[in-house]
Amino acid sequence: MAVQEARHGEERGAGQRAGQGAGPGAAGSGAYGSGTAGSHTAGSGAHGGGCTCGDCPHGARAGHRRAVAEFLAKRDEFASGQGLPAGVAHSVSASRQWVSEELTQSADLVAERGRLEGEAWLGRLWRYTACAVWGGVGALLLVQALTAIGAGWTAARTAGLLAAVVLGGLLTGAGFLHRARGGVLAPVIGEDNRLSTSRAVAASWVLFVVYAVLVLVGQLVAASGHGERDRLIAGLELARGAGVVTVVAVVCGIAVLVRRVVGLRVLGQRLQKVRADRPRAADLLTDDSGRGNFADLQYVVVGAVALLFAAVRLARRPEQLPDLPWGLAVLVLVSAGTYLAGKYAEGGRPVILSVVRAREAGDLDAPIRTGDDIEIRGAGFVPPGAQSADRLSRMVVRIGTVHVHVPLIPVPGGFSNPTDAVLTVPVPVDVEAGRVEVQVVTAAGVETNRCVIDVTE
Repeated sequence: MAVQEARHGEERGAGQRAGQGAGPGAAGSGAYGSGTAGSHTAGSGAHGGGCTCGDCPHGARAGHRRAVAEFLAKRDEFASGQGLPAGVAHSVSASRQWVSEELTQSADLVAERGRLEGEAWLGRLWRYTACAVWGGVGALLLVQALTAIGAGWTAARTAGLLAAVVLGGLLTGAGFLHRARGGVLAPVIGEDNRLSTSRAVAASWVLFVVYAVLVLVGQLVAASGHGERDRLIAGLELARGAGVVTVVAVVCGIAVLVRRVVGLRVLGQRLQKVRADRPRAADLLTDDSGRGNFADLQYVVVGAVALLFAAVRLARRPEQLPDLPWGLAVLVLVSAGTYLAGKYAEGGRPVILSVVRAREAGDLDAPIRTGDDIEIRGAGFVPPGAQSADRLSRMVVRIGTVHVHVPLIPVPGGFSNPTDAVLTVPVPVDVEAGRVEVQVVTAAGVETNRCVIDVTE
């Protein structure tokens, strides 16, 4: 109890400091930080929305939702031109900078709450995965009982149930050991905190083959005659399960190769990756930005159909490995090749195409001078999955030797700056006149090419 009280005290202090440092326009975040983040009543044991201790796992979720709501309200308020202090309202550049700083501080609070909510969600997930595993065992028992009506109960049905219980116990034990990382799902969560399609497909086939072998082992233990034992051992021959073995080898190789390919492309700055708050089931079918991805979708669908066919074959002939037809096995191999080709083709390095002086209506045409706004046109400035405000605020433009943070310009429902194709930043007075280089550093840490502009006095 003393440890929990100390943690709640630290969270209250952090929330109050965040509220005091946010400035006069950040009353929403200040009230949130001091009034609800980590509040704890010693007598009643009540916890506030920002609490993340072990006895109230839903506190982090409530705190994140409240921080998001306050950030959206603040963004829409600034987008409508309200909430600006009188000291900066007279200057367009000063008010834009002030708004950007306020939104950045609020976005950082949202990101921190999202990180805590993601950790708490992963800590709870292992229980749900364990329930799903044993729910599958119960469903198998129900199917076995229903199909046994009229046909009778056989040793193969008993072996199937025992194999499911053994496999379920192993998965539950492994999930408990990795309960802080999502339980059973820990091996299929990638380094970017998203579910990996290649690992999920490979894990599904591996678990199915292990289950099929356990079914054969159970029948072999129960077999009494030499002829029956020889028949079960012959069911493990390569000629019987060549298709399944080939598919398992390929999908496992694809999972390893994709991890290597993605890692090398990220290190070579040919692919931009940002970490997600938490894994989601949709990650198996979408790209990092949440849009449907054809390569992932077809790989999952074809793999699921082939796995279903193999499961039916195992149910029909439990005395041998499923004899997956070569036509279906080749279809899975083609799907895996398409998925791998998609991994090679996705992404790309961000690029600057041109830099021009930003001109508002009524302005005269003129060269770029210090204090002017420049418009950087290109592609790939916003990495997939980096559309949140805290990620957008990390973008930096190097103008000569000066690092300029890209200002956040709010509009109703989002931001007009920065965007994936256009960035607008001011030229600081510290930039020396002459030919200077312009380079963009994205939220993923990837640098663009350099573009030379002329700055006059």
